[in-house]
Amino acid sequence: MGRPVAIVTGASGGIGLALGRELAEGGHDLVLVSRSVEKLDQVARELSTQFHVDVECCPHDLSDPGSIDTLWREVSTHTPDLDVLVNNAGCGLHGAFSGQDVTAIERLITLNVTAVTMLTRLALPHMLAQGRGRILNVASVAAYQPGGPHEAVYYATKAFVLSFTKALSSELQGTGVTATALCPGPTKTSFDASAGASETALYTWTPPMSAAAVARAGYRGMMRGARVVIPGALSKLMAFAGELPPRRLALEVNRLLLKDGRTREGEALKR
Repeated sequence: MGRPVAIVTGASGGIGLALGRELAEGGHDLVLVSRSVEKLDQVARELSTQFHVDVECCPHDLSDPGSIDTLWREVSTHTPDLDVLVNNAGCGLHGAFSGQDVTAIERLITLNVTAVTMLTRLALPHMLAQGRGRILNVASVAAYQPGGPHEAVYYATKAFVLSFTKALSSELQGTGVTATALCPGPTKTSFDASAGASETALYTWTPPMSAAAVARAGYRGMMRGARVVIPGALSKLMAFAGELPPRRLALEVNRLLLKDGRTREGEALKR
């Protein structure tokens, strides 16, 4: 790889794929991570042909804790000029917490929290040594809410990502390395549908943004070193409203918005 390298997790579709396009168009070679080998290969051919960049595929399921170290050993030998890390892979889980599968909860926390934290930790020393680098952690506008009944663990993990990224951004001031949290609202991907959340009032009443528009805002914000990017006026309003007192009222509103009246639960993985 002869150009600056960007690692993108959850790169086979949705916001991750759109971010890969933005980075390739900006002149980055890519290391794409997803558990779907076939989708990764298809995306790699598409981006390589369209933007004339080198693309390497790393099929890994980052909800498996052991895969994080394995992935880093693979990519660190091929990325002497690591410029960007995009932590986009994540999953959602919808339904009453008391009935959710324990294994699914563990996978969610590993993917949404552990993978983001550890990949950032592994990438930072290299970036700091070279005096430059960009880290983009995909959180959610949900991170600004006091909680998400029926999506309790998901909302909590995204609050972690936002808090973690803000603190890291402050730590990195003056180093040439930046950390940015991307906090989209409802977005046109398969994520919410497969998580069982697309029929809730929140997703029925709120017009979703396109993955391309979200990725474009995230890419531009990351490149200018923004601490937080909230794409779209409606998402900004949702973030602002979530922090207004009394937060107990926002919690009750979320309970109603996220309840779809069904008993089924769903899980989605952004791959």
